[in-house]
Amino acid sequence: MTVRTILPFGDPLLRKACRPITEMSPRMLTLLTDLRETLYAEPGRAGLAAPQIGILRRAVVMDMGDGFREFINPEIMEAHGEQQSFEACLSYPGYYGRVTRYQYVKVKSIDREGQQLITEAEGGLAVCLQHEIDHLEGTLFVDRMKDGVLIHEVTKHRVPLLDVMKLANSRTCSLP
Repeated sequence: MTVRTILPFGDPLLRKACRPITEMSPRMLTLLTDLRETLYAEPGRAGLAAPQIGILRRAVVMDMGDGFREFINPEIMEAHGEQQSFEACLSYPGYYGRVTRYQYVKVKSIDREGQQLITEAEGGLAVCLQHEIDHLEGTLFVDRMKDGVLIHEVTKHRVPLLDVMKLANSRTCSLP
């Protein structure tokens, strides 16, 4: 059990698509445990995807206040409706932005025993699932922002998305 370092904004691994998990080996079980430990290492964390700790495998863990959940090889099977919310990301510490997502998603995944799970989600859980599944495809929440700004959670300073993209291209990992 290890708390892993979360890759920061600008790390090229965050832009890569992940491979499916084909067997639940001891290494994959360790990955799931490390994801859990890293998620719970600080209060207030809702979700974490394997690429955020540098592992390009399709695994997500979440706790939206209703208990711990693991999603192995998650796929959105159905989605509808629309909602806007403010999202944050552990790879963009201290910043958040407005994102439009589906209101409802139906997600197929497997558990660590290989049993298929179907999860239906609305509202905040649907947002978190979509956010974390996006990570598995190399998509970040800033790619889905419509208004073009990140907001600093303490100062409320607004950072234009164009500046964010310049930072990403230069691989600089700090925001103004």
